[in-house]
Amino acid sequence: MSLWRWEEWLPEIPVDARVDLGAGDTPLIRSARIGPAVGLKNLFFKLENSNPTGSYKDRFAAVAISKMRQLGQSHCIASTSGNSGASLAAHCAAAGIECEICVIVTAPSGKLDQMRSYGADVYKVEGFGTDDQMTHRVFDYLTWLGEQPGGALQISAFAWSPVGMEGVKTISYELAEAIDGPIDHVFSPVSGGGLTLAVARGFEDLARCGKLLHPPRIECVQPAGNNTVAGPLREGLDRAAPVEWTTQISGLQCASILDGHELIDAARKSSGTGHLVSDEEIWAAQSRLAREEGVFCEPAGAAALAGVLGALGQGYLDPEARVVCLVTGAGFKDPPSIARMLTSEEVPTRNLAEMVTQSGAPGRLLPGS
Repeated sequence: MSLWRWEEWLPEIPVDARVDLGAGDTPLIRSARIGPAVGLKNLFFKLENSNPTGSYKDRFAAVAISKMRQLGQSHCIASTSGNSGASLAAHCAAAGIECEICVIVTAPSGKLDQMRSYGADVYKVEGFGTDDQMTHRVFDYLTWLGEQPGGALQISAFAWSPVGMEGVKTISYELAEAIDGPIDHVFSPVSGGGLTLAVARGFEDLARCGKLLHPPRIECVQPAGNNTVAGPLREGLDRAAPVEWTTQISGLQCASILDGHELIDAARKSSGTGHLVSDEEIWAAQSRLAREEGVFCEPAGAAALAGVLGALGQGYLDPEARVVCLVTGAGFKDPPSIARMLTSEEVPTRNLAEMVTQSGAPGRLLPGS
């Protein structure tokens, strides 16, 4: 199955125009060790890292590129910090659509290689993603490109690509279906805000139709070095604020607002708030997910757990609460972060004879015996 089983909630796209690589219907697992260790009885992880290209952005790309195919558009223009580019490139490859991707200057090599493997035309622009003014200028240029015949600009934000973002709302539909009883909190990482806004709107859809009585609180987690939404939300402000980011967490580096204003409004209506965490807390959560839960994710995918641990320490969470963390991207996308977790750079090569001797194993196991 895939997200297309929610077709009644998605933009109307004929079956023969749909691009389906299997996005959606990702696992929801109960925490095996971290929840019990910290005193949370009902901690869950939504494993969006299991999507076809390794991130939740496949939900966006599946709908966005299907709509392009329906409209006969042949040239996808995109900007990305990594994951949306990989998702768009893969779905464009399946649809036979040309894909041109402008990436921020700090995009990790793993994500760049993935995009290029799908045949996309990938390039960087100086200052893009690090300087707010330059980022706006690049967006203006990409907008112009997308307006050319056969073109379409795809950026994973409601402000730019509302049709594609409808696909991301299916995360909420799946969560409401999977958990028996109300969900109290959904912790989500925030960059430009599109993911978390989509989740909030998905639950709003269900509540509006009477399919959900108690929507969860939407909890916005950001690195302290990219405080566009979480801080203003927590401080009671109505507007997000542009920043010059300093975080090293790939995928959560966004100098611009994008969907930030709308997200603050939606999160506050849900009674959720903002949670700021350090890069070190995110890296620690990434390591814990791998070593205590068997979940291999990139740092951005561990930000929600870092937010949960911080909120728990502040007394914000009831130990009985049902809490969901969105694990948004796979570990292979950010090789440097994996190297940070490891104790040595290389896998050692050992001598079998020495291993047998040192361990006290039977001599019959020695080579040549």
